[in-house]
Amino acid sequence: MQSQDSEETDLIASLRRLGLVAQVSSGDALVTHLAEPRTVYCGFDPTADSLHVGNLVPLLALRRFQLAGHRPILLVGGATGMIGDPGGKDAERQLNPAETVAGYVDAIREQVIRFLDFDDPKAPAVMVNNMDWTRSLGVIDFLRDVGKHFSVNQMAQKESVKKRLADDGSGISYTEFSYMVLQSYDFAVLNRDYGCSVQIGGSDQWGNITYGIELIRRMFSREAFAMTFPLLLNRNGQKFGKSEGGAVWLDPLKTSPYMFYQFWKNVDDAQVVDHLRIFTLLEWEVLEQLRAAHEQDPGARTAHTALARELTRLVHGDDAREGAERITGALFGNNVESLSESDFAQLALDGLPSSELPAGPLSEALVESGLAKTSLGKVTLGQARKLIAGNSIAVNGAKVGEDVTLDRSNARFGRYHLLKSGKKNHHLVVLAQ
Repeated sequence: MQSQDSEETDLIASLRRLGLVAQVSSGDALVTHLAEPRTVYCGFDPTADSLHVGNLVPLLALRRFQLAGHRPILLVGGATGMIGDPGGKDAERQLNPAETVAGYVDAIREQVIRFLDFDDPKAPAVMVNNMDWTRSLGVIDFLRDVGKHFSVNQMAQKESVKKRLADDGSGISYTEFSYMVLQSYDFAVLNRDYGCSVQIGGSDQWGNITYGIELIRRMFSREAFAMTFPLLLNRNGQKFGKSEGGAVWLDPLKTSPYMFYQFWKNVDDAQVVDHLRIFTLLEWEVLEQLRAAHEQDPGARTAHTALARELTRLVHGDDAREGAERITGALFGNNVESLSESDFAQLALDGLPSSELPAGPLSEALVESGLAKTSLGKVTLGQARKLIAGNSIAVNGAKVGEDVTLDRSNARFGRYHLLKSGKKNHHLVVLAQ
């Protein structure tokens, strides 16, 4: 669905209204610059074989620029990913082998394709890898033609560098110190080869981006611009994209669509409206309707459901979104019969606590799963039998009043037993092959 924001003449004002602007260079000059179609880029360093939900902010921002008529360039940092940005790090990064980084680049390429339109007749998206122009760059040429434009004194004043150079810091290697030069050179190359005049990124990238603007001015005597987004933090003060158990990935094999859906369904009440504005392309009127519904009745979870539905559809497609909703309904509405075999496979991946167990008595499965916990926190066979006798256990959606055997004859799809104790405690038993 195209956002109404794409139809507004002042894109920056539209992005501000959505809460997507932290800093802009040159003030009103950028607004004037964007009155005509421009080329805009954002970079993503391949630090893993998948992007995570925090990366959706720049990805969707690039999409907003494209909807407004600007050509987006998505840069995957095959070269800068070999170095690592020192920003936000207290110590040197572990340097990955070249073949590992190349594999990350390929994986990320496949993920980002769905977010931009590469066949747009007016502003087709472009994907580049900075390794393509860095691989053959000679050290002497780089130092003479690019390095001469950078002041070490100014570079050392960058906050991430100052922190590492402090008395209690761990220091910084020349490798990571050079990262800002490499990123600046990316902007210069894209300006030279594609006419790219705007770079966007997180607010922690402001220093690197403005160095690129200055490099373009020095090398080509051209004006360039920057816009950054606020850094989003979760309730624990971590960069957004981290859950209690780690990153929430875009790769469905690392974070299942069901768990992805649940992540958005369970964001803090105080953040859900902002997340709808930042992470979806819904029209402003729809966003306002969802805000009003949330303020009127937060317990209805209307905004949370819309956020989960929209993001799961956007990242994983309608089939995965339907599956995530089907699993949610089955677990909390006791409709296990509706679950497909692929739904159970999702739950086994990371959707629920699960155990691979041999066929055997339900009571033993309750012990192994940890569901047979007493009020003192101990897991006992006696408590398992007490729960069964008290009709407190459901197996595959049906209450069980006796210690039945869990085997392939009564398993879903010959392998799965979904155990439920009380209203919310689930455990998936996967029968061993």
